[in-house]
Amino acid sequence: MYRKLILKNGLRVVTERIPTLKSVTVGVWVNVGSRDEGLGEEGFSHFIEHMFFKGTKARSATQISREIDALGGELNAFTGRETTTFYVKVLDQHVQPALALLSDLLHHSRFDAKEVEKEKQVVREEIRMVQDDPEDLVQDLHHAKMLKRHPLGRPILGKAATIQGLRRADLLRYVNTHYHPQETVIAVAGNFDLAPLSSWLETFFGSAQGSDRPRLNRWPAAVSGGVVVRRKPLEQAHLSMGLKGIALGHKDRYAAHALNAVLGGSVSSRLFQEIREKRGLAYSIYSYLSSFSDGGTLTVYAATRPREAARVVDLICKEIRRLRISGMDGQELERAKNQMKGSLMLSLESSHSRMSKLAKDELYQGRHQSLQEMLAEIDRVSSEQVLRLSHEILDLNYLSVAALGPVSPTALQSSLN
Repeated sequence: MYRKLILKNGLRVVTERIPTLKSVTVGVWVNVGSRDEGLGEEGFSHFIEHMFFKGTKARSATQISREIDALGGELNAFTGRETTTFYVKVLDQHVQPALALLSDLLHHSRFDAKEVEKEKQVVREEIRMVQDDPEDLVQDLHHAKMLKRHPLGRPILGKAATIQGLRRADLLRYVNTHYHPQETVIAVAGNFDLAPLSSWLETFFGSAQGSDRPRLNRWPAAVSGGVVVRRKPLEQAHLSMGLKGIALGHKDRYAAHALNAVLGGSVSSRLFQEIREKRGLAYSIYSYLSSFSDGGTLTVYAATRPREAARVVDLICKEIRRLRISGMDGQELERAKNQMKGSLMLSLESSHSRMSKLAKDELYQGRHQSLQEMLAEIDRVSSEQVLRLSHEILDLNYLSVAALGPVSPTALQSSLN
């Protein structure tokens, strides 16, 4: 059963009781991510996420780790382009101490200067890991090309030079600017009793002070085309290609997911069947949607032999063009719908995934959407709707391409002409 509460300080709480589970997942979603960072702040959101685990006034970092282990639970966090999330998953009898621990991290972390310096090394190693992962690196290059100077085009981890130069005071100022109850949603999913849960949440999170300070303004990113190549001595050429997508709350979001499923989002997709199964040109090829509050992107990734890079780009363009002109047939659409419904229902079998859905519904739509509503919307997607959306977003005039490896920029550009 879904319930929404608002604490005295304005913090929103969304809950779903699932009595068949033995676990509870609590997520604190702060409405700030890498897109909200100003110049010179690149990577702050992610770095701050790390620092919340480095000790509070009452607990050292080691004590935090031992306490969550003693509860038999999981405590973690992740940073996105628009949100930063802290979550704890425990057995249902341990909800109160888990909330106390999570509250202590978020309200009483010390941000010790020595720990800040130590964590700089950790984050710089994380950045180096991306440099050694061609699949991640080419998509970072592609985001920067496709979204140009927009904050959404920056890597979430930031740059090594910016991380090295940050100071404790910079981090605290960023937290004081963005971490407020009005910009926070707590989502709880699993087996719990609402009355004690409500009391605990008010105790642990209801006293945090709000702020009248306005948020940084977000503005939509314009998607631009073009080619960027970074030559690197690799065995494969890694390709990332992208077009305009849609926002998270867009009325055509389920049609967009059907479009993506048919293009490259499944093993029966056109790109997978044509480029991998029929021609053997790639082992890894797929497409995916990235949606934000005010826009999004559709991206295709492929890895192939360097001499085949231009050919693979040409084949991908042909499939995009064919889908834009002709749409999809009834069988393809039906398969896409069934895949979407199956993936949706399977994804909601854990308290963690239910928690994430609750939070995203509240943040991006301002309301809870039931499983039945979502399945009904998927069923209503028509071939005509998908074709109309294809004309809108599959415009190769705005195609951007990033390539990493021993690739010829001239050959790549020729394949696009």
